[in-house]
Amino acid sequence: MKITRQKHAKKHLGFFRNNFGVREPYQILLDGTFCQAALRGRIQLREQLPRYLMGETQLCTTRCVLKELETLGKDLYGAKLIAQKCQVRNCPHFKNAVSGSECLLSMVEEGNPHHYFVATQDQNLSVKVKKKPGVPLMFIIQNTMVLDKPSPKTIAFVKAVESGQLVSVHEKESIKHLKEEQGLVKNTEQSRRKKRKKISGPNPLSCLKKKKKAPDTQSSASEKKRKRKRIRNRSNSKILSEKQNAEGE
Repeated sequence: MKITRQKHAKKHLGFFRNNFGVREPYQILLDGTFCQAALRGRIQLREQLPRYLMGETQLCTTRCVLKELETLGKDLYGAKLIAQKCQVRNCPHFKNAVSGSECLLSMVEEGNPHHYFVATQDQNLSVKVKKKPGVPLMFIIQNTMVLDKPSPKTIAFVKAVESGQLVSVHEKESIKHLKEEQGLVKNTEQSRRKKRKKISGPNPLSCLKKKKKAPDTQSSASEKKRKRKRIRNRSNSKILSEKQNAEGE
């Protein structure tokens, strides 16, 4: 039974690897329901997951899942401890946390570029994940982990890509890298580094000669008047002194 499960897992992994670029280390996003099922089934996730998937794995979760487990209380204390030992991936809900299912669904938007696996026991979340092509789904049944087969939506997407109707995210990335290597598309980082500030010449306004200030006619006229008054005062004082001297004689 164990051998057949691993054969199915190997087959499904090969499908996701060839069509969506899924690669090691496999990033498994866990929610609270999956952690609780693993606790009840006494499943050692860190040991058994790499064996089952036959490759290196990373157990991941989000802040929203951790916060949800904290609010649910003592009943899910063991599941919270399992989730706290996982790597925390950044989700877009920094200010306002959402439910764990909504958060995990947002992590696989836009073609699942980070190649996340979603591990959950939530049936509603599983149905929504199956509607998104290229997202591997995992669950626990009868105390054993199972990698679900590709959903009909995923298979239809692959057929559309093969017929040339659609282009997968993995193919877009590979095409972009090939164009950058061949120089057909300029790398944005390199183009930013190459851009330099143009050497600008001097400001033409600063080169203009400064205009000489015209002499202030009013101030010069007032100064002349003051000089004349001083001369008149001096001459009058001389005349008075001479008269006084003459009378004294």
